[in-house]
Amino acid sequence: MANAAAPTAAVPTLAPPLEQIRHLAEELRLLIPGVRVGEALETTKEFNPDTFWRRLNEAAVNVSREATTLTEVFSHLPLPSPQETQRFCEQVRAAIKAMIAVYYSLPKNQGITLRKLVRSTTLDIVDGMAQLMDALFMTPTQSSENNDLISYNSVWTACQQVPQIPRDNKAAALSMLTKNVDFVKDAHEEMEQAVEECDPYCGLLNDTEDNSDNHGDEEDDGLGYPNNRDLYWSEEDQELIIPCLALVRASKACLKKIRISVAENGKKDQVAQLDDIVDISDEISPSVDDLALSIYPPMCHLTVRINSAKLVSVLKKALEITKASHVTPQPEDSWIPLLINAVDHCMNRIKELTQNELELSNGLILIRTVLRTKTLGFTSLEKMTSKPLIQ
Repeated sequence: MANAAAPTAAVPTLAPPLEQIRHLAEELRLLIPGVRVGEALETTKEFNPDTFWRRLNEAAVNVSREATTLTEVFSHLPLPSPQETQRFCEQVRAAIKAMIAVYYSLPKNQGITLRKLVRSTTLDIVDGMAQLMDALFMTPTQSSENNDLISYNSVWTACQQVPQIPRDNKAAALSMLTKNVDFVKDAHEEMEQAVEECDPYCGLLNDTEDNSDNHGDEEDDGLGYPNNRDLYWSEEDQELIIPCLALVRASKACLKKIRISVAENGKKDQVAQLDDIVDISDEISPSVDDLALSIYPPMCHLTVRINSAKLVSVLKKALEITKASHVTPQPEDSWIPLLINAVDHCMNRIKELTQNELELSNGLILIRTVLRTKTLGFTSLEKMTSKPLIQ
């Protein structure tokens, strides 16, 4: 019949509340790779810093509010209905996407260093919200642990960091340089403490040594207990450590002087040069860490030499980039040549102390080459090198 009622559309069945929470956590984590590599949105509008920071703060407050609401409704029985859960999840999803959208509105011309800091905080917020979803899904509502979620989950901590983000690229550069100075300072202090105590492992293996008192030396070796060579520095090691420590001190001095130059002479509109300074300075701390780790016994002098050379290369590049930038108005400023000379002096001393081991290593390589030549035969080696071995 014409006026017969049309069949009603099938209403989709919603997943149970906790299942929706689990799906939302997975969805949020899928957003993270895109944020890591995402570019700023192209726009013809002039960038307004005040508007950007206001929107970013508002977005963080909104995320925090939604996280609090979701925690409260899932921390007691009865759980919200599937329809209510769907609404809560949509609000969380919208809040997170709004936060990401604000980050994308920060153009590159405001500075790569600044964008990295905003991106890092945005990623912490997204990941923190996903962690909260996991906690709500996995923790029973009747557990007292739920009462602590709102205090301990990282999403609130990340949201609270937004007002602390530097507001321009110069401030962002100074923030990163300060962190690098602190990292190198910590590494230097740890090295000095180990040297002063003449105990590279600071007594961590005392229990092992006590337990090994009941065993003979041969039995200890068989059981895998480290011998003194593995635990302590030889006289040659201790002599090599001295210029290594001096090189790390020079690294700290370089970073401090670079930071002072940026603070005193850096211009907010010279974003590219500030980014270049931060990029190369970021390589100093990992290089210091590599050198610091290589001095622990059993020490390989060649590894120390290689890591020292890498650190020296980074330091010189950092000083050259700083010298060529606007933060050094007088390129002939005496502090840069002085630091370069100090770095060279340390490296030359390290080369002197590792020269014998280098020559020994080269001799071993030559022996291996000769043995390999005998194995392959002259004809085969001639084909490989395209040159006759005997002319």
